[in-house]
Amino acid sequence: MWLVAGLGNPGDEYENTRHNIGFKVVEVLADRFSISLKKKTANFIHGRGFIGEQKVVLIKPLTFMNRSGIAVWDAIRQFDDINNVLVIHDDLDLETGVIRIRETGSSGGHNGIQSIIERLGSKDFLRIKIGIGRPNRGPAEKYVLRRFNKQERPVIEEAVETAADAVGEILSKGATSAQNRFHGQ
Repeated sequence: MWLVAGLGNPGDEYENTRHNIGFKVVEVLADRFSISLKKKTANFIHGRGFIGEQKVVLIKPLTFMNRSGIAVWDAIRQFDDINNVLVIHDDLDLETGVIRIRETGSSGGHNGIQSIIERLGSKDFLRIKIGIGRPNRGPAEKYVLRRFNKQERPVIEEAVETAADAVGEILSKGATSAQNRFHGQ
């Protein structure tokens, strides 16, 4: 079974912010594949179902971004038949809307990914990174908690749909196929 974790921050004040793009992709997947995201534990909201032929658990952590590893680790322990982990998150180093798929690697300075690496004791898990761009000025910590501007919204909406397509491709044909099809979109 696959664990698909979309990273973000819980709470209405963070809805539609740059940091919550992973949540948006999980919501699109839940809608597309009729997976109810109504079950709640102390550390995450989740739903179980199928994406294509693959059994999945979709999660949205409730631990805040910097502690995402707690939620991912808790989900792996709770659903003992998970053997694949896919994490979807924002990336400051990619232009807004650009998709990248990685099978391993460092956190790249992303605190949510660093938390997951620390909890799992491994950097070997799949990631779909969605570019949110870098701020022209001001601290990145504040920038990631801002909403997308009017010009960025259509680009991000398309990127969220493309990232959801990439999840389906990864689950059905593998990461290499998804990389070949979706990198740079």
